Amino acid sequence: MSTEHPRTTTPVTAELLRGALEVERTAHGLLPHRLPARARRQIPDDQLAVVESQPSGVRLAFRSRATAVELDTLPTKRAYRGLPTPPDGVYDLLVDGRLAAQASVAGGRVREADLNTGTVELREGPPGTARFDGLPEGDKDIEIWLPHTETTELIALRTDAPISPTPARERTVWLHHGSSISQGSDAAHPTAIWPVRAAAHGDVDLVNLGFGGSALLDPFTARAMRDTPADLISVKIGINIVNGDTMRMRAFVPAVHGFLDTVREGHPDTPLLVVSPLLCPIQEDTPGPLLPAFDDGVPRFRATGDPAERALGRLTLTAIREALAHVVEERAADDPHLYHLDGRELYGESDHAELPLPDGLHPDTAGHRRIAENFARLVFAQGGPFAR
Repeated sequence: MSTEHPRTTTPVTAELLRGALEVERTAHGLLPHRLPARARRQIPDDQLAVVESQPSGVRLAFRSRATAVELDTLPTKRAYRGLPTPPDGVYDLLVDGRLAAQASVAGGRVREADLNTGTVELREGPPGTARFDGLPEGDKDIEIWLPHTETTELIALRTDAPISPTPARERTVWLHHGSSISQGSDAAHPTAIWPVRAAAHGDVDLVNLGFGGSALLDPFTARAMRDTPADLISVKIGINIVNGDTMRMRAFVPAVHGFLDTVREGHPDTPLLVVSPLLCPIQEDTPGPLLPAFDDGVPRFRATGDPAERALGRLTLTAIREALAHVVEERAADDPHLYHLDGRELYGESDHAELPLPDGLHPDTAGHRRIAENFARLVFAQGGPFAR
């Protein structure tokens, strides 16, 4: 950072954050959470505990004349024993809504999981700094979007000019819940994930409750959504239930009703969109569970269930789409603000032919862009359920 101007250090506070439901004060700084403490106390597994702390959609927002910015953080990264180390997470800096710079933080903690034994080892590491230089002169709105798959404790913010929180303005808040695809798996950087891109198309403020492997109709997630202020709400349901083989049809349909009932307790008239699964050929008609296979360290997924057991209530994506369409049709008779969208309208056969899923399950950055464009066209545009 240039030393021509004195540096202003600003404590990172909740006032500077957007997209988090709660913040936790740690020994190092401020840790954004995407589920409140009450919900976190009910989490039954390490998977959701980790991904809810990964700040997908969370950003610092402030106004300043600064041309240089430093953000000290302590990241916690995920790794898998015997596999290549994932790249460092990316921080996106936006100036007046446009991507202007990117940075990463080396070091930090590492949570290394052993896929054979299920054990996890946490290795301590030092904090680091994301640096951004050469920003435009003059007053401007600055946002720093945090890595979407890297737990990030925020320590200190330094700039070469004073900052102030971005002034509050009347913007529509979109609350979205979904799976790892909604969290942003396999997208290259945090503003490339499809909900962030779609929110930009719709000119709305995103609160992203996309949780990798954990869109499982959990009651505590429904209560968190019930209690979160929002003008628009969407829930993308199905892929994790199938690839985790967590339910049969008998349990699935009442669980969907219960989830929607809870959300409606806090948002009785808010537009509520139910999105069924995107196309995923390996799970269309084959039940889970889904298991990874590694080819030279590159994962690809395969479904291991028996298609013959569909008659016994084993779930597939095809079965879930039919069930969700029926549930929404039934409920919409008494709920005029409830809508349904077949996920294949966002990513279907033609999209897959052009932009196949690299690991058989998750879209890449180009796939995220396509999903966002389709969502904006079908949902935010004139005639869509979220049209103004």
